[in-house]
Amino acid sequence: MPKMLNFLPRGAHLGITLASNAAATDAIHVLNLQSIEDAKEKIRKMFEKIELSVSAYDTAWVAMAPSPSSPHTPCFPGSIDWILKNQFHDGSWGLPHRDPLLLKDALSSTLACVLVLKTWSIHEDQMRKVHLQMFRTDDVRSLTGLDFITSNFASVMDEKQLSPIGFDIIFPSMIEEAIEMGINLHLPQTYIDAVLCRKDIQLKRINEKRSKTRNFYLAYISEGMGKSQDWVMAMTYQRKNGSLFNSPSATAVAFSHIQDPHCYSYLSSVLQQFGNAVPTIFPLDVYSQLYLVDTIEKLGIDRHFKENIGRVLNETFGLWEQRHEEIFSDPVTCKMALRLLREHGYDVSSEPLAIDHGEDCYFDRFGGHLEDIRSALELFRASQLLIYPHESYLDDYASRAKLFLKQKISDNPLQADGYRRCMIQEVVDTLNSPYHASLERLASRQCVEHYNLDNTRILKTSFRHTNLCNKVILQLATQDFNYCQSIHLQEFKQLQRWLTESKLDQLSFSRQKLGYCYFSAAATLFCPELADARLSLAKNGILTTVVDDFFDVGSSEEEQLNLIELVEKWDGNQSDESCPEKVGIIFSALRSTICELGEKAYALQNRSITEHIVEIWLSLMRSMWKEAEMVRNNSVPTMAEYMVNGSVSFALGPIVLPALYFIGPKLSQQVIRSDDYRNLFELMSTCGRLLNDIQGFQRESAEGKMNAVSLHLLHSGGTINKEEAITELRWIIDDKRRELLRLVLRGDDSVVPRECRDVFWKMCKVLHLFYIKDDGFTSQEMESTVKALLFHPIESRI
Repeated sequence: MPKMLNFLPRGAHLGITLASNAAATDAIHVLNLQSIEDAKEKIRKMFEKIELSVSAYDTAWVAMAPSPSSPHTPCFPGSIDWILKNQFHDGSWGLPHRDPLLLKDALSSTLACVLVLKTWSIHEDQMRKVHLQMFRTDDVRSLTGLDFITSNFASVMDEKQLSPIGFDIIFPSMIEEAIEMGINLHLPQTYIDAVLCRKDIQLKRINEKRSKTRNFYLAYISEGMGKSQDWVMAMTYQRKNGSLFNSPSATAVAFSHIQDPHCYSYLSSVLQQFGNAVPTIFPLDVYSQLYLVDTIEKLGIDRHFKENIGRVLNETFGLWEQRHEEIFSDPVTCKMALRLLREHGYDVSSEPLAIDHGEDCYFDRFGGHLEDIRSALELFRASQLLIYPHESYLDDYASRAKLFLKQKISDNPLQADGYRRCMIQEVVDTLNSPYHASLERLASRQCVEHYNLDNTRILKTSFRHTNLCNKVILQLATQDFNYCQSIHLQEFKQLQRWLTESKLDQLSFSRQKLGYCYFSAAATLFCPELADARLSLAKNGILTTVVDDFFDVGSSEEEQLNLIELVEKWDGNQSDESCPEKVGIIFSALRSTICELGEKAYALQNRSITEHIVEIWLSLMRSMWKEAEMVRNNSVPTMAEYMVNGSVSFALGPIVLPALYFIGPKLSQQVIRSDDYRNLFELMSTCGRLLNDIQGFQRESAEGKMNAVSLHLLHSGGTINKEEAITELRWIIDDKRRELLRLVLRGDDSVVPRECRDVFWKMCKVLHLFYIKDDGFTSQEMESTVKALLFHPIESRI
């Protein structure tokens, strides 16, 4: 007989004991609740406005723009003043507190600022005086920009250094411009030739790309193209706000060459907001807000910020409906918005992704830069939310993105520098945990442990969200995880006591699945207030395992009928002394659990639900009896007959349905008898039954038992082989899973509340995780996963 959560051989134990994890219990932190509240308040303020760092690189290109009315005077003299006041002590310009691997970025920013000084005849000696006055020091060691460039020029050819987008074209172009302006770079000609050669190689490579990819990239790095730029082509990328790509540097170069008034308006408005300097990308409000929402949700602390998240998503949906440029002109923002909006139930079409269907530009917009990885990763994530039949192109997108990302993993090993390592780790984690097999709490722990405290991002130069305090976010996530875990640990102890007191641990024929069952609850319904839902799910999970084993190998036909009869009568006063001991133990545990859950649910639902729970259990036992009868009689059902009964005997009814009464919303008789309720259950159970049967086919065939795979082979009349049968069943699983996801996300008119619909999807994800490997989880793998979730607190990195 197929088994619910059948991962261990009979008689095997998960091996989890609290005694061996006493240190973990002692390690649970005494939480400072005030510090948690302070952290939450700081994060709420981040939602109000996320600020961007200014860019010396982009400000330099703005400062170089001549006045349309007087070409020998600057159009934006305030930007020159900013440059004069913001040189670092080592002679460089750029992002403060930069990573040592961002020397290429610093060189690019510094050379751009040197070009500004030369363009407007501001000598470096004058620059030195300003620098000394600003720092109020007589330190004669204060360096010029040229000193910095000369002493760090070797980094240009260092492949270990992080490269801004277009660096191998833009930086050599600035070198050429500096030479033409008569700047003595104090560099050997061989160095200069090598850099210019890299530019030629890059241009040749780019020109071999498809026209759409090539034009996008060359327009984006317009400052590196100089007089050779095709401005008619480049201006096709101008946005409604007047900018090219929301990039001040590209827009400033375009304005310098063609004096477009819309470019001028954009640059003036950005300067007004940032005070004579500009960021490297603006506006970035939609992306920044979505990024914060996504980060908080991944870390598992989103329940503290529901109001803030709701406001962001409502505003984003409004912009989506307007087809706002800030969303639809940026691939990363568009894909993230699609994913987050769909996950939260908004009705958004995947059409924006379909527009570029068949184009490879998704993966090479930025010439192979790490930003291309970010874009492909968001595409992979968004493509997994396929919920409509006509969206088959999303499957293709997901496959192509996955191949691209796997290649990038091999190109950028996890032993790489911190910036690349964090991004590649995020890719690895995402690919290893597809959306339909990713459990919230496991993903949150992973995200907390791998969280990058440095929010630096690299486009044509590096930038940060200056008020996005990652330390505060990480501290709250760590404390919150450990706090929830401490509650889960106490519940696990309670379940261990219940298991002993109910004598279920004395049934030798039954597998011990406490770890699995509580893991399924804690990994999905982890919030402290859902304690009763977790305990209901876990206790009923243990009981279904016991009953499953009882019908399979632990009882005679008479004993099976005896147990069913006891549940049918459901007389709390009747004596079960005449029953076989194992029947008495099972019925006693079942009766006390159902009564306990009924009493608790009555207080929440204002009505008795005990009869419904009994009905669910009877339905399960009768389906198990029917399967046992088929084995005894060697009868062969049709595939349809098998699936109707098998979706019930898979035993998710008692596990999932009673727990819904403790989720929060009131569930009336109308709800639990509705088609929506039944469809959600059937889709979830069908996925589980088929996943189980595919994984257990070899074992059950050896035992002479029928399951979906063997029946499909039998009824096909020999027209398909085992592999083809399994493939066809996997297609059914995919279809059912997507239909379930659609009902969960898009069931606005459903009588089943969203919080309850989510539970069906979460259990489906649990099943896909358990069966993600063809041979299922080994006991060692599962034990490690359960212990990490339940017993091992996360160590603070703050």
